[in-house]
Amino acid sequence: MGEDVERQPLLNSEHGNENNTLGSTVVSNGTSGGVNGVLTGGGGTIQAGPDELPPPYPSITDGVPMVACRVCQNMIDISGKKDQHVVKCNQCNEATPIRNAPPGRKYVRCPCNCLLICKSSSQRIACPRPNCKRIINLAPSPAAPLPTPNNVPGMCRVTCAHCHDTFLFNTLNNALARCPHCRKVSSVGPEFARSRAIVFLLFGLIVLGIGIGITCGTYYMANEKGGMYIVYVGAFLVALLLLLRSVYYCFMKISLIEGPI
Repeated sequence: MGEDVERQPLLNSEHGNENNTLGSTVVSNGTSGGVNGVLTGGGGTIQAGPDELPPPYPSITDGVPMVACRVCQNMIDISGKKDQHVVKCNQCNEATPIRNAPPGRKYVRCPCNCLLICKSSSQRIACPRPNCKRIINLAPSPAAPLPTPNNVPGMCRVTCAHCHDTFLFNTLNNALARCPHCRKVSSVGPEFARSRAIVFLLFGLIVLGIGIGITCGTYYMANEKGGMYIVYVGAFLVALLLLLRSVYYCFMKISLIEGPI
């Protein structure tokens, strides 16, 4: 990890020269790249507020999902890019986040409009652009605002197992949780998925046993009564579906409960 991780670009190399502009460098104890918070080469020290958050949920224009560039307000087509964390604006060539930063990271926008990513605990970072080289002092990042229903028993903050975004879920609901960000389903805590897997496994084995018993006890009648084959197929098909459902719950991803709201 360390400084090498902080220099990694936000966008893939296929986007040309973005690799040279979208990394960030953590300045440890104010000594990286300069002395006492001032960089050589004319860079300055500035203050920065809380980390930059992605824009609101993308709007749909003629069936095409769009977000507004955070620099020039140009609308950016994000079709096929929803799995990326940031997208590049074709007008100003700057990056705009469309998803929350990875766990333990946050976005920071330098006054030169360079989008940086750094550790959530970082207090000072350096802009890597050669014509900028500013040292940015970061303010503490507030907790992401979440709608908080009042007096709802069992309501907790949950971290999605798929996209690692945070959402609210009532743990008293005996159901799977669908993340409002990535729309994928997961189990909140391992108990629900484990109990469902055991229940479907037991029912599957019971139905399988009944099917085997019926087959062994009536196979001599099958030649005379062709409808028995339908019973055999039905019993084994139901058992197979129940066992597959048990396997589905066994391998389901588990979302973690952060705590009550």
